[in-house]
Amino acid sequence: MDTFLQQFQHLKIQLEDIIAATDNFNDDNCIGRGGFGNVYKGELSHSKGRSMVAIKRLDRRHGQGIPEFLKEITTLSSYSQENLISLLGFCYQGDEMILVYDYASRGSLDRYLNSPHLTWLQRLKICLDAAEGLRYLHDPRGAHQRLIHCDVKSANILLDDNWNGKVSDFGFINNGSRKRAAIGYCHHGSRYPWVL
Repeated sequence: MDTFLQQFQHLKIQLEDIIAATDNFNDDNCIGRGGFGNVYKGELSHSKGRSMVAIKRLDRRHGQGIPEFLKEITTLSSYSQENLISLLGFCYQGDEMILVYDYASRGSLDRYLNSPHLTWLQRLKICLDAAEGLRYLHDPRGAHQRLIHCDVKSANILLDDNWNGKVSDFGFINNGSRKRAAIGYCHHGSRYPWVL
């Protein structure tokens, strides 16, 4: 564990800073409740500067332990592309396991699908943005290992201030091989085969 923490020291964020940014995890700053814990917003200094961020406070009762937490940090820290939500940092202090991500101020695409305010050109651009993010994850020709997103849906496409689409929630995905079908296991335990 100490070796791991040293390797990712540049991403480490102190718990005190996260508590200050979220006003002690105040419900007023809670922007989502998910299968692995609550997500809060707050302004925080991180590996890329200082900005508004999304802070996922993991709850061990929902099935994510230390190995999954470390795997998510390892995986997410090595994938950077403009159409992916980036991992900006993490906190592992005491019983707290916290991940810090880019903040997408407009939330998820599913909130806007029936909105008359979202034009068809905006919708097309968001689709293309999501496709670029998925291409980056799935393409074996890049400098990174191919990853298969097992839960592509409008709730996992987040939107920033400028309506740019960003793929999220790809930390628990499966490695794909060039020479065989990749089997993906989604969060809900469903099994879906993809031939790549």
